[in-house]
Amino acid sequence: MANLGEISLLIAFITSIYSMIVSFWGGFKENQLLVKSGQNAMFATFGLLTVASAILMRAFVTDDFSIQYVYSYSSADLAAFYKTSAFWAGQKGSLLLWGWMLSMFASIVILQNRRHNQRLIPHVVGVLAITVVLFCWLMVGATPVFERMGAIPPDGYGLNPMLQNPGMVFHPPALYLGFVGFTIPYAFAMAALIRRQIGDVWIRSTRRWLIFAWFFLTMGNLMGANWAYVELGWGGYWAWDPVENASFMPWLVGTAYLHSVMIQEKKDMLKIWNVTLITITYALTIFGTFITRSGLIASVHSFGETTVGMYFGVFLIIIIIFSTYMIISRRGLLRSENKLDSMVSRESSFLFNNLMLLGAAFAVFWGTTFPMISEAVRGVKITVGPPFFNTVMIPIAAGLLLLTGLCPLLAWNKATMSNLKKNFMVPFGAALTVGVILVALGITQIIAWLFFVLCAFVTTTILMELIRGSSARIYRSRENPVKALYNLVSRNKRRYGGYVIHTGVICMCIGFTGGAFNEKIEASLSPGESMTINDYKLTYYGYETSRPRPSKEEVVANLLVEKDGKKIGFLRPEKNFYENFNQPNSEVAIHSTMKEDIYAIFAALTANGKATFQIHVNPLVKWLWIGGMIMGIGTIIAMWPDSRERKRFEARHAETAALQAETR
Repeated sequence: MANLGEISLLIAFITSIYSMIVSFWGGFKENQLLVKSGQNAMFATFGLLTVASAILMRAFVTDDFSIQYVYSYSSADLAAFYKTSAFWAGQKGSLLLWGWMLSMFASIVILQNRRHNQRLIPHVVGVLAITVVLFCWLMVGATPVFERMGAIPPDGYGLNPMLQNPGMVFHPPALYLGFVGFTIPYAFAMAALIRRQIGDVWIRSTRRWLIFAWFFLTMGNLMGANWAYVELGWGGYWAWDPVENASFMPWLVGTAYLHSVMIQEKKDMLKIWNVTLITITYALTIFGTFITRSGLIASVHSFGETTVGMYFGVFLIIIIIFSTYMIISRRGLLRSENKLDSMVSRESSFLFNNLMLLGAAFAVFWGTTFPMISEAVRGVKITVGPPFFNTVMIPIAAGLLLLTGLCPLLAWNKATMSNLKKNFMVPFGAALTVGVILVALGITQIIAWLFFVLCAFVTTTILMELIRGSSARIYRSRENPVKALYNLVSRNKRRYGGYVIHTGVICMCIGFTGGAFNEKIEASLSPGESMTINDYKLTYYGYETSRPRPSKEEVVANLLVEKDGKKIGFLRPEKNFYENFNQPNSEVAIHSTMKEDIYAIFAALTANGKATFQIHVNPLVKWLWIGGMIMGIGTIIAMWPDSRERKRFEARHAETAALQAETR
């Protein structure tokens, strides 16, 4: 079966090259036979990569340790659930997953556009095929997926204990779906530049792809934060690790692009800006892959193998040069006749939002790459830690949150003074009231106070928009309030889905702000001894050992948690030992409420039964996960099919096609 996998990858490499060449050739010559042939080659590439993926998955499920990759990331006693995730636990499998996803997305794009974008699609397929060629080459030449062991071992080395967590089953695929998804609008943008077909059709054609990619990148980052919180055992969920930053940077720029395209669709502005933003977003997905696999950074998330980093680095340079050339050479076509009418308008708020998101992305980029730059220039790697990122990002986050509340209150084109007074009075009053209440409750930490007040401001603006829209429907259509709200959202999914997303952002900001009040204590306890933190008392009642499978030994501590003399329950943090891994692995125990988390880490155990624990009280963390779920719901609403939008797109496409026919 491994031989069949190797053959499938080799043929996929050939068909992807063929698809790339023939698609571009057919597009330039406007030869439909060549275009169709290139598309069929992409379908074949997808089929071949599906075969290779199925063979590798079968090797994991059947414990085929003759394949070096399976030996390195699996073992006979590994749970089936984690044998599945072991597929993408290492470099080779993750490359195969990425290439398979990209070929699948390219095939879907071809099928979606059977009757649309006939001049663009050949070049879209060609651009997508370039990236597929890269991944196929890496899997065939640079780091062969089905490389054999010299002798077949009786068992595998096993999966890293930190990856034996449900979060690692879903976190990497979600990120890859986001990364690969952003390739689609980038390919359409480049195709539009190549064909000089500059308008908003390519943007409308990729709107759902954009939201799809943003959704999965958002969920991927959130699941990664949750994995770090429950698995790494340091008490937090985001440490500004370079690989965390690698997935955060394209999210920031992708978010800017998601907002910016609305201006082009509505006002026919920011064309150069939008093409540049999607190019930067795509380049950052490749950059993140480069630093993860280059060995230039040290991270718990990075891949130990470093054989492919050079290829991604060269590919990144090619992307930047090609995209820059295309944008500069087409800059005359990309110029917009319309301009901002006023700095106090909804358009300007979107632009300021873009600038702040790009500023945040640059700050993260600089902090991530500075150790590499310092080592190259001075020979000393100077690490940039969380204090730098927090100092820079907190004011940017506050500004973005403020803009989130301001934007719905501002009119398009130009806001009048009477409009501002009318719209700002209620949100400002609500924010002021919340600020006074917070001071009365003793919350005087200025940054936390500011963020809570801003959250109140944004929440009020969203509620006002929902109330206004629902009231109008109740008045005009005589609908009951529930039906009016439902129809309001369903008839403008994009706008009100965005408001739901912003509600999730508010909840997440509340969760982040809770970090200002974190408490931590560490103590060594003998059985029967207690420790206190805030209003909590934790009593150690000894430990238990077990061996749930041959390669794993568990040591579980028992901590009774009491608050104000009332028993809450037991926390059972673990210290686990794995046969092939020298470093013991901690499994934290968490008691979570809407107010705060009690977070227990089993740090050490002595021979006489004395145990060392780290206990954290982390306020409002649950709001972070709830906010993420609300953002997911809002994204689904915004992406849900809309018949009216489809009709508008069909009309726009017909108008563009007619204009192209006239110019031929």
